[in-house]
Amino acid sequence: MKNEYHKTKFPGIRYREHETRKHGVGKDRYFAMRYQVGGKRKHEGIGWASEKWTAEKAANELAALKKAHTLGEGPASLAEKRALDRERREKEAQEKARLEKEAITFGKFFTDTYFPISKGSKKKGSYQAENCLFELWIKPVIGNTPFNQISQFSLEKIKKRMLDAGKSPRTVKYAFDVINQAWNLARRNGTIHIDSPTKNIKAPKFDNRRIRFLTHEEAESLLENLSARSWQLHDISLLSLHTGMRAGEIFSLTWGHIDLDRGHITIVDPKATRTRTAFMTGQVKAMFKRLYGNGKNRNDLVFKDRNGKRIVEVSQSFDRAVKELGFNKGVKDRRQRLVFHSLRHTYASWLVEGVTDLYTVSKLMGHSDLKMTQRYSHLSQGSLQNAVANLEKTMTRAKKQQEAKAQEGKA
Repeated sequence: MKNEYHKTKFPGIRYREHETRKHGVGKDRYFAMRYQVGGKRKHEGIGWASEKWTAEKAANELAALKKAHTLGEGPASLAEKRALDRERREKEAQEKARLEKEAITFGKFFTDTYFPISKGSKKKGSYQAENCLFELWIKPVIGNTPFNQISQFSLEKIKKRMLDAGKSPRTVKYAFDVINQAWNLARRNGTIHIDSPTKNIKAPKFDNRRIRFLTHEEAESLLENLSARSWQLHDISLLSLHTGMRAGEIFSLTWGHIDLDRGHITIVDPKATRTRTAFMTGQVKAMFKRLYGNGKNRNDLVFKDRNGKRIVEVSQSFDRAVKELGFNKGVKDRRQRLVFHSLRHTYASWLVEGVTDLYTVSKLMGHSDLKMTQRYSHLSQGSLQNAVANLEKTMTRAKKQQEAKAQEGKA
C-alpha cells in the first residue's frame, strides 16, 4: 500500500519506502517516530536514509526527547526541537552577519558606500575635497581599521599629523566632519552601533572670518582691470560688490529674478536662509539694462559659461587680476587674502562704515544669525565714538545750564 509504514525492531520507530528512489541496493526509507507527550499521541517524521538517518539513530533521538520530557529539560517534541534549532541557527546567522559588518574597515566603507553617495549628492568641489582629505590624512591612519577598533587615540593621531604638516585648524575640522558623516551613515545602515569617537576629540580653535576688504579706490582699480580681461567677469564682480551676492547666487540668477522697474533682485533659495531681495545701485541697474538689450526669456540665465550653461566657479582671471594689482603681495594670513568672496565682505563693510545698523546689514546680507554680522561691529566704532562724543556735549551743556541757574539764584 502506498505510503504504508512498517515497524522496526526499535519501539516507536517506523519507516515507509519511496516508490522509485533507491538508496544502496534497496529503496530509500523515510523514518518516523510515534510517542506520547502530555497524554497526546504524536507522529513525527524524522528523515530519509539517504539523509543519513537509520532506525537506530531515530530511536536514540526518540529516547532523548522522552528523557527531556521526563526531566523537564530541553524540547519535549521533535517539532519543538526543530523550532529551537531553527531559532539558534537564525541567531547565529544574525550574529555572524553583525560581526562581518563590524569587521568592515573604515576605508572599505568610505570607498564602497559613503563616497558614492557623497559623489551623487554633493557638488564636485565638495566630494573631491572629501576624497582628498580621506586619501591624504584619514586613510593612512584608520583606512584598514574596523569601526569598532577605531579609538580616540587614532583620531588624535590624525589631528596631530595634520597640524604638524601645517594644515589649518579649519582643515582639521573638515577632516573630522568627513569622518563623522561617514560614521553616522554606517550607524544608520547598521554597519556599526556605537558612537563616533570624534565626540571626544577637542577640535582645534580657528577663526575663519575674512578680515580684508577693498577701499573704494581699490575696488575701482579691480573693476577696471577685470573689464579689460572679461566684461562678464567685470559684471559678476560689480554685482557682488554692490549687492553682497554670493558667487553661487549670481550664477543661478535668471532674468525672471530681475525687476528693473523697481530695482529689485530676487535671490531664490540662497545659502542658509530664505529667499531675500537685493537692491540695485545705479551702476548695477545700468549694467542689467546693457545686458538685457532687446529682452530676454525670464528663464534664461543672466550669466552663462561658453557652452551656454550655468557657471560653476569664478574664472581664474579674477585671481590673475588680483595678482597683477598686487593686492595679495606678501600676505600670508589667508583671512587677509583677497578672493572673490571678499567682494561680498567689502559690501557689508562699506554699509557699516556708512553708519548702517547691523540688523539692516544682516538682512541685506541674508545672514541667518545676527552673530554672523557681528564680525563687522568693529567698523562701526567711529559712529559709536561720535555718539558718545555727542552725549558728552549734551551733558556739558546741561551742566553749564545748571551752573547758570545757580548763579542767577545767588544774584
